[in-house]
Amino acid sequence: MSRKSNNRKYRSGLMTASVLAMGMALSGLAVAQDIALDAIVIDGNIRIEEATILSYAGITPGGTITAGQANDALRRLQDTGLFETVDLRLEGNTVFIELQEYPTINEISIEGNDLLDDDALSALLTSQPRRVYSPAIAEADAQAIVDAYRQTGRLSATVTPQIIRRSDNRVDLAFEITEGRVVETESITFVGNRAFSDRRLRRVLQSTQAGFFRAIISRDTFVADRLAFDQQLLTDFYRDRGYVDFEVQSVTSELARARDGFFVTFNIVEGQSFSFGALTASSDLPEVNVEEFQAAIGLDEGVTYSPRLVDRTISRLENLATEQGLRFIRVEPRITRNDEDLTLDVEFAIVRGPRVFVERIDIEGNATTLDRVVRRQFDMVEGDPFDPREIRQAAERIRALNFFSNVDVNAREGTGSDQVIVDVNVEETPTGTLGFSVNYSTDVGTGLAVQFNERNWRGRGQTVGLSFDTTSGSRSLQANFIEPAYLRRDLELALSVFSSSTDQQNATYNTNEVGVSGALEFPVSEYGRLRPSLRIAQSELTNVPTTSSDILRREAGSYDSSSIGLGYIYDTRGVGLDPTSGVLLRANAELGGLGDDQFLRTTALVQGETTAFREEVSLRAAFELGSVNMLDGNSRVTDRFFLGSRQMRGFDAGGIGPRDRNSANQDALGGNQFAVARFEAGFPIGVPAEYGISGGVFYDVGTLWGLDDVLGTGGNLVDDDSYLRSTIGFSIFWDTQIGPLRFNFSRPVSNESYDRTRNFDFTVEARF
Repeated sequence: MSRKSNNRKYRSGLMTASVLAMGMALSGLAVAQDIALDAIVIDGNIRIEEATILSYAGITPGGTITAGQANDALRRLQDTGLFETVDLRLEGNTVFIELQEYPTINEISIEGNDLLDDDALSALLTSQPRRVYSPAIAEADAQAIVDAYRQTGRLSATVTPQIIRRSDNRVDLAFEITEGRVVETESITFVGNRAFSDRRLRRVLQSTQAGFFRAIISRDTFVADRLAFDQQLLTDFYRDRGYVDFEVQSVTSELARARDGFFVTFNIVEGQSFSFGALTASSDLPEVNVEEFQAAIGLDEGVTYSPRLVDRTISRLENLATEQGLRFIRVEPRITRNDEDLTLDVEFAIVRGPRVFVERIDIEGNATTLDRVVRRQFDMVEGDPFDPREIRQAAERIRALNFFSNVDVNAREGTGSDQVIVDVNVEETPTGTLGFSVNYSTDVGTGLAVQFNERNWRGRGQTVGLSFDTTSGSRSLQANFIEPAYLRRDLELALSVFSSSTDQQNATYNTNEVGVSGALEFPVSEYGRLRPSLRIAQSELTNVPTTSSDILRREAGSYDSSSIGLGYIYDTRGVGLDPTSGVLLRANAELGGLGDDQFLRTTALVQGETTAFREEVSLRAAFELGSVNMLDGNSRVTDRFFLGSRQMRGFDAGGIGPRDRNSANQDALGGNQFAVARFEAGFPIGVPAEYGISGGVFYDVGTLWGLDDVLGTGGNLVDDDSYLRSTIGFSIFWDTQIGPLRFNFSRPVSNESYDRTRNFDFTVEARF
C-alpha cells in the first residue's frame, strides 16, 4: 500500500471514529438528562495513565453526567492530541471510554531534497524520534521546511508528511519534498524617479535582476522579505542626498504567468533636494558658551542636507559638552523649512536633559566573546549620565565588529525612575576564516595564496592571521597580531613577522628579506589617525651574474636595518560631507639609523573620488610619490622604488626608470624618487547592471628617477634623470562570482626608447 493511500485511510478513519463516537455519546444520553455514574471503564491506553485520561475528560466515578458534559468530555479528550481515535458511550450507569493512542515515531526521513541538506532541514523539525506522533506538529514541520525553501526563492516547493506504520504502535515519518524551480526577480523597475535612473537605483538595492549568468548568481532569487530592506535602502539613499520628502508609496511584485519569476515595481515620490541653510547654535543655559559650540558645528551652508550629517554634528557638540564638564546636556535639532530656496535652517539647541543615570549594562548571548569586548564599545559606564544617542552609536559600533549575526541594544527603567538598565543581546557568528585564492596578472603570473584569519581570537576581540603567498618567482610568509584596544583605549597595536624571497621581474638576481615590525595606531581627529611604527629587518641581494650591471654587483650582499616610522591616514570616503565623494590621504616617513642602512624614506598618496551625471559616472584621481634619501652610503636595489602596472599602466613591472643599457642583461635599477598621477573615469557601457560589467578610461603620467651610484658597466654613466611617461587606455570591469576581473588596454603616449611597454593587462582573483 502506498504512503499516500495509507495516510488518507488513517485520516478518514480518524474523522469517522470521531463522528461515530459523538453520535453514540449523544444517542446514549438522550434518554436521560442527569445520570448517576457507578463506574468508568477505560480501554486501549498503553502509555497514558487512567488518572490522566479522567483528568482530561473531567468526569469522576460516583458523580452525574449529562449529554452536554459527555460531549465536552469527548471534545476535551480529542483536543489533547494524544489519541488517534476516541469513543465514549454509556451503558446503564457505566461510561465506557475506548481509545487508541497516537503511535510513537520510530524514525524520521527527509526525501527529495537536493538544495538544502538533511542537517539543515532536521534542525527545523519539532517532531522527534521516540516521541508521540502528532499530525498537527508534522504539518507545522512541513510548513517550516516550505518556508526555508521560500527563503531560497523556491516558492513552488511543496512538502508532504507521510507515515509508514510499524509494529508495536510505531510509525516512520517521512517528509516528501518537491523543491520546484527557483523563482527569480525577472525585472526591477521604478515609477516616479526623475533625479536618478533605474540603473542607478538598482545598484542601491540588495535585490538584483536575473541576468545571463543566473546559473551561478544567487542574489537574483526573489525573496519577499528582502523588499522591506530594499525600501529602507532606497529611503536612506535619497535622504542622504537631501530628498527629505522622499517616500516609497508601494512595492508591487507580480508573479509571471509561468510562475517562474517576479516583476517588481517600486512606486516612489522623490520630492526636491534640499541643502543646508543657516546653521546656528543656541542655548539658554548660562554655563554654555554658544560661540564655542557654533565654531564646532563643522558644516557649511549650501551643503546637501543629510540626516546623517545632522546626527554626526549633534554627537560632536555633545562630546564638546562632555569635554567641558557639562553634564546632562542634550542637543536638539530644530529645523526650519524654506521651500522657496529649497534650504533647511538647522538650529542646534543646547538644552538640559533629564537627570537619568546608567544603572548597569547587561550583556547576553555572548558565549565566546568576553563581556569587556562588547562593553568597551560604549563611551559610558555604570553611573554615567544616560545618553540615548550614545546607546544607538554603541549599537552601531558593536555591529561593526562583525562578531555577531544580530545585535539588539535597548534601554529600560532600572530600580528607580532616574536609573536606566541597558540590555545588550547578541547572537554570535563564526569569525574565523580559512581562505584560498588563485590570482593572475601579467606582472607576476599565476599565484596561490593561503590565508588563515581569526578576528575574535579566544573571544578577546583580537586578530590573529597567518598567510602564505606564492607567485611566479616569489614567496612570502607573514604572521600578524592585532589588539584593537591596547591598554583598554582606542589604541590599536599591530605586530608582524615576515619573510619573503623574490626573483625580480625582468631581472636575473634574487632578493630575500626577513624581519619583524610593530605599530600603534590611534585617532587624532574625526577622520584622521596617526601610526608610529618600528621595523627590524635583514635583506640580501644574491645570485647577481657577471652579465648584470656593475652597480648591482657592487650592491650584492646581506644588510641589516632598523627603522622607526610615523604615518598619518585621513579618510573621508563614505563618511564625509558628501556620500558620493571622499578623499584618502596617506603619508608615511621612515627613518633608518641602526644597522647597515641609514636612510630617510617618505611616501605619500592623495586619492579622491566623486560621481557625476546623476551618479552614473565615477571619477577618481590619485597622486602618489616617494623618496629615499641615504644618510650614509649609497642606496641599494632593495631600498629603491620600482613601479609596476598598479602605479603606471602601460608598462611592465620595472619597465621604466634608470637602466644600465651597457650591461648584457640591461637590468632595471629602480629609483630613489618617483611621482605618479592617475586619472580614471568609470561608467556603464549599456550592459544590464546585473551582469556586473562596466567600462572606464584612464590616463596615467609619472616618472622614476635618481641613483646614488651611477657608474655603470664599462665605466659608463647611467642616465638617472627624470623623464615623464604617460599612458592612455580603457578598462573593462567584470564583477563575477569567482572574483573581480579587470582588463586594461593601454597605449603609451610618451616613453623612452629603452622602456618596456605593455598594451594589455589582466588581473583576476578567485576565492573559495
